[in-house]
Amino acid sequence: MFFYVQELKELAVKLTLVDKGSKKAIILRICHFFLTGEKLAMPKFPKESCAERGKVYPLKEGELMLKGSYKNDLKNRVFFKSLIGSHFHFTAFGIDWLKERWIDGKPPTYSEFANMWEEKFRKRKKLPVASKEEWAYINFVSEFLSYSPEVSKSSIYNAWKIEREKQKAKAYQIMELLQ
Repeated sequence: MFFYVQELKELAVKLTLVDKGSKKAIILRICHFFLTGEKLAMPKFPKESCAERGKVYPLKEGELMLKGSYKNDLKNRVFFKSLIGSHFHFTAFGIDWLKERWIDGKPPTYSEFANMWEEKFRKRKKLPVASKEEWAYINFVSEFLSYSPEVSKSSIYNAWKIEREKQKAKAYQIMELLQ
């Protein structure tokens, strides 16, 4: 998506939609509105997926990874490296999987997360997966460099600005047609 998060939030407000959540969530809310006319609410995390405020949860294999207790920090990184190995790092696929489990009311244990992460990591080594769509800039730079490996950073950035404006204009045209 060629819009910045702030631009998407402004568009959501203009359409009287909820402007909270991840870039992907805001995009999905806007697209759903244009396709159906319905306004989606923010997804609610069931109580069983959420940590109690102020409670400290131990980092143990069998403990649940609850929304609000799990952090992307050094302590968790060290713990996961002890479970998985030194190759562990935080990934978008891991965070997406966690959010899905939380929304479904089925928070995983740290062990389940480690097993899922290792399995996906091994699969991705064999068959690389494309970057997420919402990482438009990363995808653009990667493709640009594949055609012009010697180009300067400023040339890439200028080409990105031009492409971003073109894509935004197309998106606005489509939105006008759908209204």
